[in-house]
Amino acid sequence: MAVYKKKVKDAAEGEDGSHDARRSRTRQALIEAALDLLGEDRTFSSLSLREVTKAAGVVPAAFYRHFRGMDSLGLELVDESFRALRAQMREVRGKPLPAEQLIRNSMELYIHYVREQERYFRFAIREFFSGATNTKLAIRNELRFFVSELATDLALLVVDRRATSADLQMMAQLIVNNMVMVTEQILELPAGRPEEDQLLVDLATKQMRVIFLGVGVWKQTSREKPAA
Repeated sequence: MAVYKKKVKDAAEGEDGSHDARRSRTRQALIEAALDLLGEDRTFSSLSLREVTKAAGVVPAAFYRHFRGMDSLGLELVDESFRALRAQMREVRGKPLPAEQLIRNSMELYIHYVREQERYFRFAIREFFSGATNTKLAIRNELRFFVSELATDLALLVVDRRATSADLQMMAQLIVNNMVMVTEQILELPAGRPEEDQLLVDLATKQMRVIFLGVGVWKQTSREKPAA
């Protein structure tokens, strides 16, 4: 288990470090310590404040200068897990590329990002399926934002202009649901085997194409159509 005491101490004693910089480093040390303690099989609710502060090398009282409590730290971990990903995926979707190339680029970026931020995604997947209420709800809200943003972008990608907003929302939800499963697969793959990552890119790209094709031929029945 990594201990962050030296890092925090150095930050506090550095002559050229501003107060804000020291606070930022301490906050990040608490986040890193929590991720390190989660390891392979612990849920966030099993962590104690004293465990986290001990691993970060700060006294428990210092914790409250950055977070109201462990729930607040959990919500920060959720936010950090998704913040950069949202920006990167928006950037990829905004590029003027053919739909199939856009899908493949998105899959390659996503798998690379999960690899880089593996601890965050292990935390997010574990909390999504078995975490405490607050973190689970926060992750579900993040996924809803993804669905909403993606549905807006899909309006420009789906060739069949007869697709309704409900169709696009359904399509976006299918894509996000699939990406949750892809994330689990990424985390199960051993690191250092790019050929296996590439096979997963190929599979995920095909799955996305099937979803696109399905929406193209989707027709609501009269029973399924919303009432006027």
